[in-house]
Amino acid sequence: MKLRTLIVDDELLSRKKIRAFLQEYPEFQVVGECADGEQALADIKAHKPDLIFLDVQMPGRNGFEVLDGIEDKCAPAVIFVTAFDKYAVRAFEVRALDYLLKPFNKARFAESLNRFHERGARLSGADRKAELKAVLQEIQKEARDSERIVVKSGSRIIFLHKRSIEWVEAQGDYVKLHSGKECHLLRETMTALSDRLDPGCFARIHRSRIVNLDYIREIRALWGGDCAVLMRDGTELTMSRTYRASLQAALYRQHSLAPRTKE
Repeated sequence: MKLRTLIVDDELLSRKKIRAFLQEYPEFQVVGECADGEQALADIKAHKPDLIFLDVQMPGRNGFEVLDGIEDKCAPAVIFVTAFDKYAVRAFEVRALDYLLKPFNKARFAESLNRFHERGARLSGADRKAELKAVLQEIQKEARDSERIVVKSGSRIIFLHKRSIEWVEAQGDYVKLHSGKECHLLRETMTALSDRLDPGCFARIHRSRIVNLDYIREIRALWGGDCAVLMRDGTELTMSRTYRASLQAALYRQHSLAPRTKE
């Protein structure tokens, strides 16, 4: 019986590479390719794959959010595919989970498939889901504790200190990070990014905007309960009234925890 295999990666070249490498293994049958998390969940439900090659960072739902959407009893084996997330790699290795670090070669690909054959068949869907949830929680904690965010821009990899991010806005399947005079696009959802930022330093003021509390200069009341948040560089952002209380609480906590100056 063929092993139904699904390839989930937003990069076309990466999907083609995985498919090409799989041609040397006749026991695997590629039942679909997905470029985003929403499509992946639909194809998982439709095809019930035995194995998924799952990109960690994708537009819409990222790889971990896809895992959360899979029913426990139907959870397939997963080989994670990641570009430069050292924390994810460390968590995968600690728990002996399969992963491919881009760019990978045929030897590393073969090793990953061997680990799948040795380990994947022994676990039930529920056991796989529990194991994947555990590594997800570990990676999310590592990401929160890290002081930097890695942004891929063409051939460059930029290491951005979280404290230097002044505010964030959603842009389709990406988020735009504003830092000084520079802006960087990150392939991540607002929810996923929010989980990686320190709630003592950052607050959401709108479903599509997050601000660094240290860069707020002024807050002005607007008609209808909304507010204008004026940043240090003069940028004016609208805060929805539904986020007003949470921003006030965040500012209060920050002020309360700040060291007092001696008079």
